[in-house]
Amino acid sequence: MDRTLRWQKSTYSDGGEGNTCVELAASPTHIHLRESETPATTLTTTPATLAQLLKGIRTSAL
Repeated sequence: MDRTLRWQKSTYSDGGEGNTCVELAASPTHIHLRESETPATTLTTTPATLAQLLKGIRTSAL
């Protein structure tokens, strides 16, 4: 089984020069996030936890 993660750049990345984007990869049970500037550092979470975080961000009154 190939365990290589396939990283995808966020559509919200600014597209400017340099490494200014967030990248995401999915494995069967987890979501992996990293900043392109520091690709060796990743955040790993579950889809449910990430969904809760995004829901909180979207509904937050800033």
